[in-house]
Amino acid sequence: MIRSKIAGIGMYVPEHIVTNNDLTKYMDTTDEWIQERTGIQERRFAHRTKETTTTMGVEASKIAIERAGITNTDIDFIVFATLSPDYYFPGCGVLLQRAMQMKEVGALDVRNQCSGFVYALSVADQFIKSGMYKNILVVGAEKHSFGLDFTTRGRNVSVIFGDGAGAVVLQPTEDENRGILSTHLHSNGADAEILAMYNPGTHANYWKENLASFNDGEMADMFMSYAMIDNAELFPNMDGPQVFKTAVVKFPEVIMEALTKNNYSPADLNLLIPHQANLRIAQFVQQRLKLRDDQVYNNIQKYGNTTAASVPIALCEAYEMGNVKEGDLICMAAFGSGFTWASALLKW
Repeated sequence: MIRSKIAGIGMYVPEHIVTNNDLTKYMDTTDEWIQERTGIQERRFAHRTKETTTTMGVEASKIAIERAGITNTDIDFIVFATLSPDYYFPGCGVLLQRAMQMKEVGALDVRNQCSGFVYALSVADQFIKSGMYKNILVVGAEKHSFGLDFTTRGRNVSVIFGDGAGAVVLQPTEDENRGILSTHLHSNGADAEILAMYNPGTHANYWKENLASFNDGEMADMFMSYAMIDNAELFPNMDGPQVFKTAVVKFPEVIMEALTKNNYSPADLNLLIPHQANLRIAQFVQQRLKLRDDQVYNNIQKYGNTTAASVPIALCEAYEMGNVKEGDLICMAAFGSGFTWASALLKW
């Protein structure tokens, strides 16, 4: 039976480190306040004009491709996950294909926010198993810093996010002791506006009844307006407590779904790579599943929430530190805007 294996993995984070104390220059917050609520100590911000979501994805991809022992011209499909694309359109997939001078291969963009990389991995897995492609590049990359509200008004969101990219090369394998065992994807749009960036968009107030934060008469009946700028309506919105309540339920559920599907228990896991949304969420999931510290890898303290990039960055860093070994049972799981949530279980 053909499975998909991760043949190469890479990551890239910008050089510029932004500490919690750095943020106090722009908003009413403290290092203690941020760490207590999120566990984050610092994050990386990309260069404003010299780095984009695509260029960071390229840097991570170069490493993944080299470690896979192939070249750019061997890639026959690209799946690129991001919520912060270079352009509204076209997507980052084709920009990466151009930047890396690849063949005229297919490029698919995935818009599943925090769950984006696991969704993208699942899509690539199906193409590998069907025999359609042999070398698929799966990328998760984000440049959040360009679109955050760095004032006290936006601190609940802006202190959380950082920039970076991760990438893997998927290839087929017939080795029964390697590869992706299963992936599990879910969504529930009932509370989509709880964590969302409403504008710019084409909704023209269609969902206004669901958006308590909309100002009467001021919101979008246009794709973009001066009122959106004046009223700071071009930034992400989040009901943090409600997101937390849902995440701590869905995270353990989707992890257990993957384990149960393959006749494993939490005790069998060598490593859980959770989406780095909030250290408190990861700690809750760890306690709920009764996992040891060495069974869970967190790096949100250093990088913040890099959304679609967080899972591949964490997996790559764990790999580079020697915490990922051949034959290890690894679970990747994510939860985010939509709401969407997903898991992937694999043998390294």
